[in-house]
Amino acid sequence: MLIAVDGPLASGKGTIARALSAKFGLPHLDTGTLYRAVAVAVLDAGNDPADAGAAEAAARDLDPASIDEAKIRTAGAGAAASIVSAHPKVRAALKEVQQEFARQPGGAVLDGRDIGTVIAPDADVKLFVTASAEVRASRRWSELVGRGENVSLEQIMSQLAERDGRDASRPDAPLLKADDAVELDTTDMDEGEAIRAAIAIVEGRTAR
Repeated sequence: MLIAVDGPLASGKGTIARALSAKFGLPHLDTGTLYRAVAVAVLDAGNDPADAGAAEAAARDLDPASIDEAKIRTAGAGAAASIVSAHPKVRAALKEVQQEFARQPGGAVLDGRDIGTVIAPDADVKLFVTASAEVRASRRWSELVGRGENVSLEQIMSQLAERDGRDASRPDAPLLKADDAVELDTTDMDEGEAIRAAIAIVEGRTAR
């Protein structure tokens, strides 16, 4: 069973994808980690994330097994990831990595922004997870402050608006809800409620 989970930043898609992976015994790939790792590599090399050539080179040299989770989860890495992910050649370089993961014989769970539309358009179940901008910003702020970052809620609101706009407007693989995806709005849900709702959707789709 192949499950695609898409949605904007801090909608809850990652938490839901990990829970679905555990529930159904499927390997999970957070595709956003790939773009974050590319962004960190670009920044570590002293290059500009807007430099398409530098970003493509970093994407082609990426070793998914060597990704440093601590480094890629900062606010700066996230902002830079949104920039490098808009480069078509970066997306092309990482597309095969994601599709190879999706092709595993037993199935998989992938979460990102273009899984159901580009990476795995034939997925058995597609979820599009969303929430209000205010709730998403609050979640992201709490996450970053919990990690010790000194960032204001206003800064996160501004960054989130920029990322939403960039993700939705990029010409190559923009953030879109697939026509056959089930939308799950987690605005008024706690983590447990969101996970239970997602599991119910998957079970309902696969029972057909």
